[in-house]
Amino acid sequence: MFFSFKPISVLTRSIALATLLASLGLGYSFTVQAQTAVPKIKMAYAKCAHCLSMAMVPGLAKGVEIEAINFNSGNDALTALVSKSVDIAQVTYLHFVTGLDKGMDLVAVSGQVNGGSELLVAKDSTLNPNDWAGLKKMIADYKAQGKPFRIAASRGNAQDLHMRGELVKNGINPSRDVQFVNIPNPADHAAALQRGEIELIGTVEPFASQIRLTGVGKHFNFPYEQAAGRLTNLIVTRSDVVKEKPEAVRQTVASVVKLVDQLNKDKQGWIDSIVKGTGLDKAVATEALKNAYPDISMQRSSTHAIAEMMLDLKYISRDVSSDIDKNMNYTFLTEVTGKPASALGY
Repeated sequence: MFFSFKPISVLTRSIALATLLASLGLGYSFTVQAQTAVPKIKMAYAKCAHCLSMAMVPGLAKGVEIEAINFNSGNDALTALVSKSVDIAQVTYLHFVTGLDKGMDLVAVSGQVNGGSELLVAKDSTLNPNDWAGLKKMIADYKAQGKPFRIAASRGNAQDLHMRGELVKNGINPSRDVQFVNIPNPADHAAALQRGEIELIGTVEPFASQIRLTGVGKHFNFPYEQAAGRLTNLIVTRSDVVKEKPEAVRQTVASVVKLVDQLNKDKQGWIDSIVKGTGLDKAVATEALKNAYPDISMQRSSTHAIAEMMLDLKYISRDVSSDIDKNMNYTFLTEVTGKPASALGY
């Protein structure tokens, strides 16, 4: 008698082995269908109106799994990035330039949302909007009385830079003429103004709108006439992430591009993200978006102007022009959008 043997497939043998081991009580588990690993990215973003829209990015992602982590400020997001706790971070042009000055490994890969800055005074202030002559007189009066004119901001964020640049442009020396009060968490700005601890504040949306709508303070100026203009947010990563996870970075940039396109068309999801992220009401969130400008481009020449202004203000210690050119990577934006770098701010 002759027996005919057919080749046993690898799959059949594996299933048989798994069954045998299970019957022997060895607790062996076997996955029959192999799964293709999806690259993962941890992404940090700050707590402000234009930043909180980053919470929507994971839902827009294709080909990458993004974990979005919210921090109180861009400083915290930057720290998480350079300490390798996250792979990508939404920070500001100021953070990018400051980081380059300190020798940090930072690579800018996309813009996101700009604007969000406002200068406000207390509700009972006699100053009218954009009355720089009146502000200078008030500062001089305080000095004559031996009192400091106190201005608050969150040291090191974009709004701090916008404000200082605007003061210089209007003949006020930030180092000599006024006293700065650092309030790291923008959510605390309204309370400081309400308690009379400061005379003027440079803050970020939606907290600026909260101050106005609740009657705690009133508008003085949108500080966009200085070198940075209204530029605010950048999406940055590190060179090791670009090298080791290029496709994950590309797909994350693609998700940010989708986000910006969506923000320009429909702001409801953006409003919802602000309400959820800050606990402020819908009216404040809606008002805040009047001072926000979605844009994926990275403005290279303006970044040079920002760095020059920061050097003058002693935010940085050296000329970082060559570092800016080397560390603004337009590759992913051009691949995702099909546009040349020249159309994306280069």
